[in-house]
Amino acid sequence: MNRFFNIESWKETAATLGRNKTRTALTAFGIFWGTAMLSLLLGGAEGLRGILQRQFAGFSTNMAAIFPQETTVSYRGFNKGSEWTLYERDLDRLRAQAPDAIEYMTGLVMTSGPLSYRNKSRTGTCVGARADYFAMQKPIVESGRLFNESDYAQGRKVAVIGSKLAAQLFGGEDPVGKYINAAGMYVRVIGVVGQRSDISIGGRMDENVTMPATTLRRGMGLGDRAWFAIFTLRPGHRLDELKPEIKRIVCANHPISPDDESAIGYMDMASEFEKVENLFLALSLLAMFVGGGTLMAGVIGVGNIMWIIVKERTQEIGIRRAIGARPSDIIAQIMLEGMVLTMTAGLAGVTFATVILGLVDYATYDAATGHAGFVLPLWSGTGILATFAVLGTTAGIIPSIKAMRIRPIEAINDK
Repeated sequence: MNRFFNIESWKETAATLGRNKTRTALTAFGIFWGTAMLSLLLGGAEGLRGILQRQFAGFSTNMAAIFPQETTVSYRGFNKGSEWTLYERDLDRLRAQAPDAIEYMTGLVMTSGPLSYRNKSRTGTCVGARADYFAMQKPIVESGRLFNESDYAQGRKVAVIGSKLAAQLFGGEDPVGKYINAAGMYVRVIGVVGQRSDISIGGRMDENVTMPATTLRRGMGLGDRAWFAIFTLRPGHRLDELKPEIKRIVCANHPISPDDESAIGYMDMASEFEKVENLFLALSLLAMFVGGGTLMAGVIGVGNIMWIIVKERTQEIGIRRAIGARPSDIIAQIMLEGMVLTMTAGLAGVTFATVILGLVDYATYDAATGHAGFVLPLWSGTGILATFAVLGTTAGIIPSIKAMRIRPIEAINDK
């Protein structure tokens, strides 16, 4: 171990590697390129994952939805092909029956038509929901507030307006506290919101007017109807396990046969996101496989150059053995040379990849969602260097053993 802290050993290592600069440079470049490629592939995979997740910012990935479809089985005097309506009371029963599985839930109603403020008018969409809607699609609150469960329960005529729609109707005027005509009634704007992601349920929130569903249903004369319902599941729960309970509750309150498998429509976002996660896991594994292959090529290159160095220094090694050098000294020296070569080139490769990833991350920065994540995590960079250090040093073991077995008299007479 003292050899690693001996300045003479380091001078000898530098001299040995510098005797054939071209060969050493080419071997070092192979190591550099291998670590750089593996680092870029791993960091790039994380960045692509970040870009995709940025598209879903504020959108609950554990969301599911149910909606009515035409029946496919005749039941209770109703022919197949009949339509049925989802009601808020169906959702209340489902909340009561599955409180451990359902985190947030809301029925949605929507209507499109003119939206106006004073002499300005635009065609847009009004969305009615519970306050849970904002927990599932988290908007950017630019001013004012969101409506709450008290607003929903009392059916207050309040609304949240999208920032893009607000700019069209109000220009530079603050919309909060003003009244707009939406869905044929006047509602007071209590907040202005922006959209975080490119995905939404019920249209883009920054272009819509969103109000309590009780308010919109009363204005449209819908009773407690819901066009469809969205909800999020608590950790550890899946839509498949909840489907029997949904079917039981719906069939008990509607003319739907228990044997009808198509009357209730489902959307399972969690399973779709799992597929995306599995795709990126496969991409990461592919990056590790390709980068690992490149690394192994570099390690083999280190082994080859160390073998050549041992062959070239056969006489020198023999003389050292003849004047009393211990085998462990020779092994340590050769392994030190291999470690220096791998660590220097490997560190340069990781540093190069980190700089490139940093530039890409800076270029893909988004003010609303932040950085995409084109970075090499510290543990990944450390792991790459540690792995290469071990493999590179190990690559010098066989040449070291060969050097140790050289008989001094044979080495001195070697031509």
